[in-house]
Amino acid sequence: MRGKRPASWHTAVVVESRPETASARRIVLDVPTWPGNDAGSHLDVRLTAPDGYQATRSYSIASAGEGTRVVLAVDELPDGEVSPFLAHDLRAGDQLELHGPLGAFFVWRPPLDGDALRPVQLIAGGSGVVPLYAMAAAHAAAGDATEFRLLYSVRTPDDVFFRDELAGLAQGTLQLDFVYTRRTPDGWAAPAGRVTRSTLDAATVPAASRPRVYVCGPTAFVEAVASWLIEAGHAPADVRTERFGGS
Repeated sequence: MRGKRPASWHTAVVVESRPETASARRIVLDVPTWPGNDAGSHLDVRLTAPDGYQATRSYSIASAGEGTRVVLAVDELPDGEVSPFLAHDLRAGDQLELHGPLGAFFVWRPPLDGDALRPVQLIAGGSGVVPLYAMAAAHAAAGDATEFRLLYSVRTPDDVFFRDELAGLAQGTLQLDFVYTRRTPDGWAAPAGRVTRSTLDAATVPAASRPRVYVCGPTAFVEAVASWLIEAGHAPADVRTERFGGS
């Protein structure tokens, strides 16, 4: 039985904030009281206005393991209360209030001795790749022998989160497949288009191999993918989902 990391409020200091894509920022935080987190965990960010008004939103964590550095990748929603501030106003040296780490269901941990080495299939829609990237990076860092595969649906090549890091992982332990929904790279064999049932059948670990499956993205994407997986024969208990909305 693995111990659960306690969730509490922390004060974080911004170490770095830089563009991740045209609409997203990568934010690196130092959190002296952070207890570490499992890959796939999330946290709450709380902002307090001068008049006392508070807004809190949840964000997936792009880092995992021990240590006091926490990495977020925040996609700006222009009508949001929190993400525009994080994307445009946050500077190195600023402080943020965080609550976490949160989540015990949608996490990946290296298998313990004696555990069956079942394959892992990750399926991401847009910025839903953030917690799945954390899983893939943790898998590589652990030197784990489990088969790992990521199917990443994204609008264009310019919208790929953690592009260089994913390319590096794909040279080693990760099998990486892209679906571009609006514009493909030059010379890409498949036309732009959404993920379909046939895409899943062709680019994911088959149900007969009993993979553990993690799906993260917009609600409509997650619901469609999860239903296709069940139709294909995956056990519902093996398909873990996480959805995101406005922030």
